[in-house]
Order: sequence, then structure tokens, then C-alpha cells
Amino acid sequence: MLIGLLRYAYVIERYGPSLLNTVAFVLGWICAAGLIMVGSFQVDHAKVLHYIGAGVAFPTSMMFIFFQSLLTYRMAHAHWFCWTGHLRSLLTLFGLVILVLSGVLFIQDGFVLQHMAALCEWTFIINVLVYYGTFAFEFGAISTDTFLVLLKASRAPKSYKAGTSTPATPHAHSTSENMAMI
Repeated sequence: MLIGLLRYAYVIERYGPSLLNTVAFVLGWICAAGLIMVGSFQVDHAKVLHYIGAGVAFPTSMMFIFFQSLLTYRMAHAHWFCWTGHLRSLLTLFGLVILVLSGVLFIQDGFVLQHMAALCEWTFIINVLVYYGTFAFEFGAISTDTFLVLLKASRAPKSYKAGTSTPATPHAHSTSENMAMI
């Protein structure tokens, strides 16, 4: 959840708000909810809940890294970001192959094939963690300003009074008070 929030804030600060970033953020949080289910309900004790969590976590994590790869190319202003995009795309493609292979092996009968499916799942998770590691360079640039961008976005006026250009609900706190609250 934290990685999703940090990446979301980073993209907003550097690129501005976008639907792609918002969708990736939501997918990251849904993935985290699925992972909480997988970790909370062990397959030996609550098989159905464990598999529901896995069914939520694996596809959403695949879509999350896919959308993050697209965002990387969209934000690429320097040659280095293109190479980062290429690396992330390779990791995404590898993850897709492993995830499909895991699904194919999972539906087969036999202990060995089920075991191979579990190994593919773990390989997929390690691949996603390596993918998250590629955010390290970008996360090094995160500062308090990054989080202030999120606060400003959440406090932006949503509606205006008819016929006026002032917000319908003024902010109760000044900027210095907002900083003190943080």
C-alpha cells in the first residue's frame, strides 16, 4: 500500500494528475487487500478465502506493474527513464509469462504440477518485488513536497457557488496551520 501511495504521489508531483495513475493506484490497493487475505488465511485452514485473496492479488498486481510501465514511458524525459521503462517492461512480460504458467499448472491434477504452480507463484512475487526495487531511484527524490501535492489535491475545491468564482467552502486553516498539522 505504501509503495502504491509513494508512486502515486511521485507521478502527480512530476507529471500531474492522470487517469492512468489513479487506476494504477487503485489496483495497487486492491492488490494489497488480496495479499492481506492470502497472508491471513492459510491454504491449509481456509482454502477458499486463501484462493479468493490470491485470485484478487495476482491479476491486480500484474495490472499494477503493467500500468506502472506505461507511466514510466509517459514520464520519460531523459534517456535514463527510457532504459528504466525497458527494464520494467521486461519484468512485466516475465511476470505475465510466469503468472499464466502458474495458472495453467494450478488447474492440472497431480502433486508435482501443483508444486510447480506454487513455485511459479513465488517466482512471480519475487519478480514483482524486483520491479518495486526499480522505484528506488525515483523514490530517492521524494520529499515533503511530494506529500504536500497529495494534500493540495485532496483539499482542492470540488464545487463552486453559481455565478461566482470563489469556492463554495473556504478552507478553515491557513497554509502554516496545515504544515503544523502534518
